[in-house]
Amino acid sequence: MGTIERLLLTVVLAAGLASGPAAAAESTPPLPSWNDTQARQRILEFVEAVTKPGSDDFVPPEERIAVFDNDGTLWSEKPLYFQLLYAIDYVKTNVGKHPEWRDRQPFQAVLENDQKALAASGEKGIVELVMASHAGMTTSEFDASVREWLKTAKHPEKKRLYPELVFQPMLELLAYLRDNDFSTWIVSGGGVDFVRTFSEDVYGIPPQQVVGSGIEMAFEMRGDGPVIVRQPKVAFIDDKAGKPVGIQRHIGRRPIAAFGNSDGDLQMLQWTAAGEGKRLMLLVHHTDAEREWAYDRESLVGKLDAALQQAKADGWVVVDMKGDWKVVYPFEGGAE
Repeated sequence: MGTIERLLLTVVLAAGLASGPAAAAESTPPLPSWNDTQARQRILEFVEAVTKPGSDDFVPPEERIAVFDNDGTLWSEKPLYFQLLYAIDYVKTNVGKHPEWRDRQPFQAVLENDQKALAASGEKGIVELVMASHAGMTTSEFDASVREWLKTAKHPEKKRLYPELVFQPMLELLAYLRDNDFSTWIVSGGGVDFVRTFSEDVYGIPPQQVVGSGIEMAFEMRGDGPVIVRQPKVAFIDDKAGKPVGIQRHIGRRPIAAFGNSDGDLQMLQWTAAGEGKRLMLLVHHTDAEREWAYDRESLVGKLDAALQQAKADGWVVVDMKGDWKVVYPFEGGAE
């Protein structure tokens, strides 16, 4: 059984679906990898309130929209966003086709493993790396490249395949919401086509329910038929204030639940909170240095400062990873 298949089986078992809905309701409580803390209770209370017919807070199924950030919310994001690690691996693998990279930043920094120089290249350097690894290919070629990387590449610190570094409690939450007739969406600052390669296998979220950043594309006729070619130009950045815009463009309805982990998700949570009726806004706070990482205000990746302040001021749910989760990753084993 492959890694992705094992992950899917874990989700199914954790959601209590193996013996059918009735048996699951009796034998397995919702969210088994969550400790019975206030965070879990608030999730359960919210879902019960908006799904109970006759309740003042009842929301029709077609309006039960839940949006999730990806990096740091559904899977880890340290030491760098995984999509950037893909771009770095792509540069190292393909430098033979581009010898000019050896003497040009930020490619030289990547090839020499110079983290300081890479950081100094800033956003401009990161965009250049992403363009080099993401543009020029057809959509099919890019999809195949990312899928192969996900099957073979291992995290530099955890020594695990990247799809293994998803958060078991969040997999359970996705399944629990869908069991209660929510539609679950990813709204990511990462590349939309990158996330779409694994969203259905890993999260059960089909590619058409992924909103993300994107680059320009062009239709071409080639000898073997029509193709869509990725262009070296940014089309849309789905981060910070771009997230509510992306939601409106692609979903067309304001969510009633939003889940994030950083200041990049703040506007998405604000947009969700501003709607009428009962709402759920949740931040994953990375507090577990032993099982994952501990970081917030000072982090260059997944900085959590302004969003954490607003969460505390407005009573949003803040998940303490160390205290609220029995396990972090699926490979840690089932919750007792």
